[in-house]
Amino acid sequence: MRISVLGAGGWGTTLAILLHHNGHDVTLWEYKRSYARTLNRTRVNKVYLPGIKIPKEIIISHSLQESTSNKHMIVIAVPTQFVRSVLKEIKGNDFSNTTFVSVAKGIEKDSMLTVSNIILDVMKNFPPSQVGVLSGPSHAEEVSRKIPTAVVAASKDNFTAKQIQSAFITSYFRVYSSTDILGVEYGGALKNVIAVGAGIIDGAKFGDNTKAAIMTRGIAEISRLGVALGAKPETFSGLSGMGDLIVTCMSKHSRNRYVGEQVGKGKKLKEVLKTMQMVAEGVETSRAVHQLSTKHKIQTPICTAVYQILFEDKDPTKATYELMTRDMKPEAE
Repeated sequence: MRISVLGAGGWGTTLAILLHHNGHDVTLWEYKRSYARTLNRTRVNKVYLPGIKIPKEIIISHSLQESTSNKHMIVIAVPTQFVRSVLKEIKGNDFSNTTFVSVAKGIEKDSMLTVSNIILDVMKNFPPSQVGVLSGPSHAEEVSRKIPTAVVAASKDNFTAKQIQSAFITSYFRVYSSTDILGVEYGGALKNVIAVGAGIIDGAKFGDNTKAAIMTRGIAEISRLGVALGAKPETFSGLSGMGDLIVTCMSKHSRNRYVGEQVGKGKKLKEVLKTMQMVAEGVETSRAVHQLSTKHKIQTPICTAVYQILFEDKDPTKATYELMTRDMKPEAE
């Protein structure tokens, strides 16, 4: 297939290389003209994926029109908050034979839409059956080194889910299929908020017991909110839910966990974000979760505490104490 990957960050670059090795004709779009030239010259993404060679057969382009013209599949690998602006530039093109695949893991801060719904919102009358997502516990740093990984391809249309599955699956990158696109998206997005909380636990020097508690109760919150928004509960116990939550809360590669850790150590959020090259999706997603849980009257005490720590300067120790001393409840609630 002719496939374009929009976004030459670590994940976009990794997937472009994987797709090339799977025999596809791949274009990688980089929004900065100067960096696209650098990538073409050096064939190494030193900023986002150092040490991994980009095959010469992959076309690297700064032109969005060139990158999206006459493609069977377009993979959206830009941060969630930039997806709408990218799509607006190409919405008039003919995508009647194109499948859009989101690999972003976030919720748009103003509309509170997932990326699949941003696509449908911008690309008026585009068939939902041609929209899919790919998500799961998959750090670019490991997939690029062919470390065994398992993820989920999802679409409302089972044929599309299997088309994505077939395009990406390799001996080291196992892809399962699902028709619960919302569940897969919400699992990938909402777990980032819990990962920020897990990082706060690390930074504040609590222990493994505390992190286990926040992860387990966190998945309960994610599932509760996700189901209220139309997802299937079983999806959150799978790769895009619990699987992604585990790796994001525990891994040294996790940007969201890193942000939380620095805040837990006493640094201000703005100070932490200024030092980062890559985007931590959980920061803006925490705003969206706060709004969504309030709107739908869903209890998300851990996500609420993370939001208060990030944006209201709440003390992490005080927030933890308040979580621990809430009214007694059955575990199922």
